[in-house]
Amino acid sequence: MFSRNKGIFSLDFLVPNLGLVFAVLLVESLYSTIVRPRAAELEITGRLIAAQAADKPAKAERSLIIIIKDPEQEIAIILWVWATIILTYKLLQVGRERALLKHDFIGTRPGERIIPEDALDRYKELKTSVEASQRWRDRVLPDILLAALHRFHATHSVQDAASAIKERAELVADTLDSDLSLLRYVAWAIPAIGFIGTVRGIGDALAHADEAIKGDLTGVTSSLGLAFNSTLVALLISMVLMFMLHMLQSRQEALILELQKYSREKLLDIMKVPAIAEGNPTPGA
Repeated sequence: MFSRNKGIFSLDFLVPNLGLVFAVLLVESLYSTIVRPRAAELEITGRLIAAQAADKPAKAERSLIIIIKDPEQEIAIILWVWATIILTYKLLQVGRERALLKHDFIGTRPGERIIPEDALDRYKELKTSVEASQRWRDRVLPDILLAALHRFHATHSVQDAASAIKERAELVADTLDSDLSLLRYVAWAIPAIGFIGTVRGIGDALAHADEAIKGDLTGVTSSLGLAFNSTLVALLISMVLMFMLHMLQSRQEALILELQKYSREKLLDIMKVPAIAEGNPTPGA
């Protein structure tokens, strides 16, 4: 799940960067071919209808194309698509980790116990299997089991092995949480962009105040439309993104608990320290 190769050819580097490029190209192409041309047509049609029925009050049409046509809304959508790509990648990572929980890495027979003298052999066998399988390499569960076996062999203590599992699980949890910093920033940036559009729209509306005094409200209404639409789109997208982020965090937290449960049931529960190794006196001593 966490590649040790953090270079430019690792997925942890490529997915966010290529995802941003893809999001920009996708959204910009949609705006260039669909949104902006269609918005221009709707605005022209609205002006013609208003000119033909100047003596009748006309209700402004709230088309989705009109609502999302401005640059602030486009940037917010680009950020949302980018964040969705990263979220999908991280969800796939969690799914691959959870799939390993179905595999028995220890491979003990019913009633068999692991003592400290056997732990090193188990460690070497598991490490060899992990290095030989690309599917298991750099995954969390094998790493946790290897750490527990190594600690058990070194200290002859089941409690120390449990501590090793807990330490690795906490490290994974901290790493997962830190990896969400970019998504949290995007979730904050989207509403901020909406507020920027609001400020720009209100500023443009004030610039058209003289025209409004003379009876021409076209510039004011267009600018106020930008102000309200940018905030509306940004807040809606931000709500969706925050829900997606919450779902990802829930999956990650559940994964940590499942890793600890697997390690306890498949490894800790079958570890045993002989009486002499625990320091108990032998009979007659």
